[in-house]
Amino acid sequence: MSMTTNSSVRVTSPNDIHQNPENPRLVFREKDLAELEDSIASNGILVPLTVYQSSAGNLVLLDGERRWRCAKKLGLHRVPIIVQPEPTLMQNIMMMFAIHNARSDWDPLPTALKLRQLEELYVENEGRSPTESQLAQLASLSRGEVRRLKNILALPKAYLDLIKAEQDLPRSEQSLTVDHLLEVTRGAAALARQGILDYSDQGQLEQALISKFQKKALTSTVEPRLLTRMARAVERGDIPARTIRDYVDRLVEDPTFTIQNAFDATVRRSEDEHNLELSTRRLIKGVNELSRKESLSQSSELALKELRDVLNKLFRD
Repeated sequence: MSMTTNSSVRVTSPNDIHQNPENPRLVFREKDLAELEDSIASNGILVPLTVYQSSAGNLVLLDGERRWRCAKKLGLHRVPIIVQPEPTLMQNIMMMFAIHNARSDWDPLPTALKLRQLEELYVENEGRSPTESQLAQLASLSRGEVRRLKNILALPKAYLDLIKAEQDLPRSEQSLTVDHLLEVTRGAAALARQGILDYSDQGQLEQALISKFQKKALTSTVEPRLLTRMARAVERGDIPARTIRDYVDRLVEDPTFTIQNAFDATVRRSEDEHNLELSTRRLIKGVNELSRKESLSQSSELALKELRDVLNKLFRD
């Protein structure tokens, strides 16, 4: 190992640097690496890698694994580094999150797994589980991000295995993502809470929707949210549960039938009427409040007269 000793920025062979086993980023896509490799080939490494020297004397990466991989592939003999003190295991994981928390290219599943390890280390050290706020602070994440990562870990193992099988692909080529699975399970659970599905039926619906995403019969990640709106319609008493169940059965049996199709056939009209009712009641309240004040503006009077004409025509017809 060859290193200078008179500067905070040093140089060493990339072959003398080791990967950080605590890095939540496990997936490095070839296309992204190729673009960075071209930049390094033309301009060199402009930002030094950050490493620490372990008690065994090894240099271990804290930040810059993509640059390090490209340097090795290009056969560079020297790379610039900044050496930090060796952290504890818990500090190491916290640093990984802190250094990379602004990066959008981390895959959710390995990040969630590393967050769970950080939580377990906290329990070992403190003898109690961290609150959501404490865990968010430890991982340099928002509470919403922590909640999302924990929801990922709560998915069935079989679903997580599906994600693992796809995470080496470029995101544009992935037919199934963590967000697909989260939306599918939430939507199916909403139907189950209203008694539209039992546990086994819920699993069948989830499997059918996952298959539709894989086969591109479903393409919108958020389309499963319509299932929650269908469940709310049943809860309000707008639609019989049996009607929704019939269309859920069709979702399971017909590979080309979409959630949007089921929603349009069952809930769209009743939901539009429900929204109209809410809007009308807000309007009535607003008009009553205005009527107790000074006279209306000319534009408000014109709008209300137009509404009166529409209502007269509606009820006359």
